[in-house]
Amino acid sequence: MGGNITGRTAPEALLTLLARRLTLIAGNGRGLRRLAGGRRGALAALTLASYPALLLAAVWPLPATFAVLAPLSYAAETALPGRAAAALSRAHLGATVRFLARETAAVVLLARVAPGRPWWYAALATGLFLFHGVRAAQTWLACRLDRVHHQTPVVTRNIHLAAPIPPPPPRTLLAWRGTRLLYLDALAIVPAAALTPSGLGWTGAAGAATAVLLEVAAAAALLVHTRRAVHLGDRRRVLSAVDEWVAAYRPEVVMYFSGPATAAYQATMWLGTLERITPRTLVVLRERSLATALGPTTLPVVCIPSSVDLMNFRALDGARVALFPANVGNNIHMLRVPGVRSVFIGHGDSDKEASFNPYTKVYDEVWVAGPAGRDRYLRAQVGVRDEAVEEVGRPQLAGIRRTSPYAEGVAPYRTILYAPTWEGWSDDVFHSSLVAMGPAIVRALLEQPVRLIYKPHPLTGHRSPAARTAHRRIMALLDERTGIPHLAVTGPEPSLYDCFNEADVLISDISSVVSDFVASGKPYVVTNVAALSGDRFRERYPAAGAAYLLGPDLAELPDVLRRLDAPGEDEMAGARRALRGYLLGPDHRDPLARFEEAVRRAAARAEERARLLGLEALAPSAHD
Repeated sequence: MGGNITGRTAPEALLTLLARRLTLIAGNGRGLRRLAGGRRGALAALTLASYPALLLAAVWPLPATFAVLAPLSYAAETALPGRAAAALSRAHLGATVRFLARETAAVVLLARVAPGRPWWYAALATGLFLFHGVRAAQTWLACRLDRVHHQTPVVTRNIHLAAPIPPPPPRTLLAWRGTRLLYLDALAIVPAAALTPSGLGWTGAAGAATAVLLEVAAAAALLVHTRRAVHLGDRRRVLSAVDEWVAAYRPEVVMYFSGPATAAYQATMWLGTLERITPRTLVVLRERSLATALGPTTLPVVCIPSSVDLMNFRALDGARVALFPANVGNNIHMLRVPGVRSVFIGHGDSDKEASFNPYTKVYDEVWVAGPAGRDRYLRAQVGVRDEAVEEVGRPQLAGIRRTSPYAEGVAPYRTILYAPTWEGWSDDVFHSSLVAMGPAIVRALLEQPVRLIYKPHPLTGHRSPAARTAHRRIMALLDERTGIPHLAVTGPEPSLYDCFNEADVLISDISSVVSDFVASGKPYVVTNVAALSGDRFRERYPAAGAAYLLGPDLAELPDVLRRLDAPGEDEMAGARRALRGYLLGPDHRDPLARFEEAVRRAAARAEERARLLGLEALAPSAHD
């Protein structure tokens, strides 16, 4: 029954057929993906079949067949859909059981083909035993450390405490635990199965030792982080330490933000401005994920997930102005702090419905860039009082240039920036051109002698599968194109404003991107997804008042591009100059000083209100 069998027996034929089937599926990855997407049951059955097949190949023994089946069974595991894996776990056939079955089969194979059971046979078995023991310890440490950091009452940045709050361990260190670590046993199983018949069975024992050492190293790294985080379990001590630091800092202004990590850009856009104003500013976040998703800043940042902890965070009582970049339910916990004047600053003026949300009436003040923002609330009649609206300009736009590398003669091609908005939270506010027009716009521009920058909204595809598909089609079109170096910007860098400075023309949707681009004075095109008449569209969306409009069939695009290339043909130039002041307010010598003056006026109003209500004790001087 050893390796001398030369005839094709029934078991051998069956195992060979199974090996071929697995090979065909794993060949180029497409077979596994097809099964994973459409035939989960078939893939689960195939995965399960590989384990008794391995045991049969070990008992027979058929070393060559085992050597083929082993790596293919790993491939089947990696492609197993989550729902199928969960079903197997409910049947007590979880990943650990399956991996142990493969390891047992490998040990049986060595017992059958390695006469005398040499030292490395026992070493392999011992190594696999230790492998699972260390894996359990490492997984326990990772779970415990993850839980400790997840339950920390406060997360901080740029705050230096006597007993500092350590940052969480690298995400990779915490994520590689449990089932993921099981795949390390391939370091032992694959060489043992492939090389034992050649007298190199010791490589399996060496692989097991390597796997154990890797797990020990991961566990040691977690122990270091566990020691650093030992004091995080004292909730009251942590809160008190941060509260004392903030009280000593005496913040005058708080920027308060809550939302998913994908929305962090809404707060990030204000960081540079708030870093440069004189009043001391503190950033307050509510979700732990925001602490790392928020952009780089020198401002102190405090993340307080619990509403109870926030409402007992007395150091915030000394602030006089709270700035809110977004309308979310969690804002209520800051709005209830007495003596603080609430100001909605938003994350960009636009003609979208989100820019006149009825929720906005809860704030003491609503700051807009220019007269267009004030008129928007007047038209909407959502309860925002006109006297609560203040025009403060857009300090972020101070660095927007009114020229481009092409206009300055340092770039060989005109640059067109396509920056579509996202699909919105519902179809009622679906302003995005991405699904209906996006791929066609990009395809048409790629046929022109222009450089294209594609910068989608950070939330693109967040709600709509069709938007995700359109985005992937655009990325594929850009990947296929050679020649002119086009650019797809799907991350925070380069920033939107950097893209503005590179661009000669913007193509975008109804969004704050359009309003901000008007600061450049350069031509812009707004997509008319609903195919409204030009007059009706511009009346409904004033930010498009100086735009070239582009319908769903793109019929206007050739003429627009021709006009922009021909001197004197840009008929919208005068309208853009007039619209700039309406959307963004009059040009100001120092936009930052204008914004800071608005902050000081809000603080003065808060002081006056505190005096009238007898809240002087809550003023910042209380912390001197």
